[in-house]
Order: sequence, then structure tokens, then C-alpha cells
Amino acid sequence: MLFPSWGFALLVAVLLPVYYLVPQRMQRGVLLIANAVFYAFAGWRAFLLLTFTAVSAFAFARGIGRLWDEQKAVLAAHKADWEKPEKKAYRERMERKRRMLLALCLVLHFGILFAMKYGAGIIGLANGLFGTAWDGSKLLLTMGASFYTFSTMGYVIDVQRGKYPAEKNPLNVLLFTSFFPILVQGPISHFDTLGETLFAPHAFSADNLRAGVLRMLWGYWKKLIVADRLLVAVKQLIRYPDTYNGAFAFLGMLLYAATLYADFTGGIDITIGIGRALGIRIDENFNRPYFSKSIAEYWRRWHMTLGEWFKEYIYYPISVSKPLRRLTKAARRFGDGFARRLPVYLATFAVWAVTGMWHGNSWNFLVWGLCNGVILLISEELNPLYARFHQRFPKLGTTWGYRAFTVIRTVLLLSSLRMFDCYATVPETLKTFGSIFTVWNLPLLWRGGIASLGLSGADYAAAGIGIFGMLAVSLVQRKGLLTPKFLQKPLGVQLLVYGALLFTIFVFGYYGFGFDAGQFIYNRF
Repeated sequence: MLFPSWGFALLVAVLLPVYYLVPQRMQRGVLLIANAVFYAFAGWRAFLLLTFTAVSAFAFARGIGRLWDEQKAVLAAHKADWEKPEKKAYRERMERKRRMLLALCLVLHFGILFAMKYGAGIIGLANGLFGTAWDGSKLLLTMGASFYTFSTMGYVIDVQRGKYPAEKNPLNVLLFTSFFPILVQGPISHFDTLGETLFAPHAFSADNLRAGVLRMLWGYWKKLIVADRLLVAVKQLIRYPDTYNGAFAFLGMLLYAATLYADFTGGIDITIGIGRALGIRIDENFNRPYFSKSIAEYWRRWHMTLGEWFKEYIYYPISVSKPLRRLTKAARRFGDGFARRLPVYLATFAVWAVTGMWHGNSWNFLVWGLCNGVILLISEELNPLYARFHQRFPKLGTTWGYRAFTVIRTVLLLSSLRMFDCYATVPETLKTFGSIFTVWNLPLLWRGGIASLGLSGADYAAAGIGIFGMLAVSLVQRKGLLTPKFLQKPLGVQLLVYGALLFTIFVFGYYGFGFDAGQFIYNRF
């Protein structure tokens, strides 16, 4: 059961009134039932794995929490008779115990995730090397596994760090892990921030309902009018790279960028809208990323919760770790500048290698991640040159033309790297990208080639309307979200907006032959 389906619409339509009609103390139970119904459609194995993740995360966090409680009690009991060295030694012993529990938890859960993502490939490689016939087909990534694993492991890490105490109610951890709107494609949530409204009782709010419905309709606009329509052409272009090269490859690069944005942000809009209708605050995951003026800015505005997770739980721990501090100290013989940069370089490459592996189980994604890391580091090194350039031409950065240039440059650069998402191998990706500069077939594209991609003129017009709508809303939202202004409008105006969105979704939404309305691109990540 995925978002663009009648079953999902029925689930939400039933959930909303039931959630507010039952006593508030029962609202969490209603959400747990809705989560179970939603996830049951993914199969019993997936349901059991999600439940195991929640239960084991609860158990590990409680074990770590008990060690924290023991430490506080012992230090309080020996406050007068222990000297500072004794207290320090005791704290270090308890820290090692907590870290051991955390390590076991991380190895278990990320080991399961790794097996699902890469197990089939490893088994296939082993079969080829040793002539065996093991079946790895059952090690498929289940729906939402990457997202809920990262969220729950973040919770256990935070408890180990002493950020907040371990949750005593296992149903709260289960609800946090299984909250169905965020299972399909995130965002990756923190236990304390999501739990603040997820576990709280909620009275009915007409404003929340209206705002939530508006956000959901906007998500379906992006998904059904733009993403699912353009995906037909994108798949055709990717399927035959030797035929669709040159100008076709450049067109495919741009279409995929638009498709991915509409698909991913559309799903997040639906997720946030459901949460808002229930009175639950879900973190924003995008901040108009295609208006970024640099790749670093882009990654601060695209899939923000994933970037924050990697920064908080991988980048910072690596950059300040004892082995890296020792390595930095040894590197000073090559100069202070090199020693200062070394932790940044190594932590950045580690983050982007993991980012690539998170996105997919082929070499393409690893290369894609490392390319992003290299470009970010080069940009960082060139910052002094940029600063001198802007000192020499102080008014240039304020002109509309220069800002537009930096935005277009960033979009083209990121879209080029995204080609690694599309093609089967790294050599095929590089060959297709190179054909943009070596194969001149633009006249063929305009002389009917564009009509061979599975879309009609009406389809392109509808997608164009959808993209224009997204662009217009993004431009208006430079001064803030539109929802607060929408809620101040008269009820008749609000109903007119709802009607217009519904009408355009049903008229212009893509429901072609063989169309899979349930699948989101980021499901495969």
C-alpha cells in the first residue's frame, strides 16, 4: 500500500476521523493499528523485521540507559570518598560498557541492512567464484528499511551520548519506528523532535486539517502530473543509451532531474501533510534545492535530514576521533595547513562513500558519492580564490545575471552527476555523458525524436504545466511557506484552491498503460 493508491486514500480517510473521535489516551493505539495495516501490505517478513528493529532498539537503549542510571547512583554514593582519578576511571569503565552495547546494536542493525542491500550481489559473486548455487533472491530490501534503521539507530546513539534518557514505554519506540507516513521515503527523524508531537494527545484543529490536505494535494500534483509522466520518457532514454545519446542524453539528464525532484518532494509533501492533519510535526526535507548557487548549498537544501544524520553521526565522530587526531598530529611534518585539512578530507570522503552506498548497491552510486565529495573539497579549496574574485568585482555577485549563472551551473553539475543513478555501469554512464559533447544529433531530436519517448504532445504540455506550477510556488516561497497565508484566506477561496488542485490532478495526472502509481523512485534507496 503506497501513497498514490485508493487503498492508501481509504486508510487516511478512515484514520483522520477515528483519531480525533477516540479518547486522546487511545490516539497512539489508533496510530499503531494504522501503521500495522499500512505495513502489512509489504508482507509478513517486512513487518516482522520492522517490529524486530523497534523491539531490539528499545532493549539496547534501555540497557544503555540502565548503565547511565547506575553511573549516576554510584557517583552520588561516592561523592565524598572518591578522589577525582577514581571518578574518572569509573566513568571510563562505564563508557566502555555503553559503547560495547552500542557497537553490538549498530553491527546487528546495519549488518541486516547491509545484507539486504548487498547480500544478493555478494551471494551471486560467490556462486560465480565457487560454483555454488545459493539463492540470494530473498535478501531484498524491504520497504522503508533504510529510513527506519537510520532513525532508530540515531535514537540509540543519542541515548548512549546522554542526550536524553532511554524511553521506558516500548510502544512509543515501536510507534516512532513504524509511523507509516515516513516509512516510504522519510524524512529521517530524531526521537526527541518527532516524539514531541507524535506521542502527545491532539484535539481536532480545522487549521491543521486544511493545511494538511493542501500539502497532500500539492504532493500528489508533483507526483502524478510531473514525476510519473516524465518517468516514462526517462525510462525510454535510459533503456537504449546507444540510440538515445548526444542531445537525447542531455534531455534525459534534465528530465531525470525534474522527475526525481517532483517524485521525492511530492512524497515528502504527502508525508508532512498527513502529519499536519494529525497535529504531528514532521521535519522539512527540502528547501528549494534547485535555487542553490553551489553544490555545498545544494546538499544543505536537498534531503536535509539525511545530510544532518551523516554529519551528526558520521562526519563529526570521525573528524574528532582519537585515531584521526593522532594521524593529524603526525601529519604536521608536512605542514600545518595539510594537517588541518586532513580530518576534513577523510571525514568528507567517509561520509560520501557511505552516502553512495546508502543510495544503491552498484559501483555507480559509490562513484557518484565520491565525485560529490571531490567537488565539495575542490570548491572548499577554491574559496579564497572566489573571495579575491568578488573583492575585485564586488558588484558582480549582486547582479541577477550572475546569480542565475551560478544556479544554472549548479543544476547542470548536479544533474550530470545524477546520471550515475540512471545507467547500468560506470563505463556506460561515462560513455553516455561524453556523447553529449561528441554526438551532434540535436536536429534528430526536434525532427520527431522527442515523440519516440512514449509521451504525446499533450503529455509534454501537462508536464510543462506541472513544472511551471512548481517553479511559481518555489519563487513565491522565497519569503516563506504559503500555508500560513492560505489559512488566512476566506473559506470560499480555500475551497476554490482545493477544487483547482483536485481538478488538475485528475485531468492532468498521468495514469497511462502499465503505469505503477504506487512506486516512488526513492523506494529503491
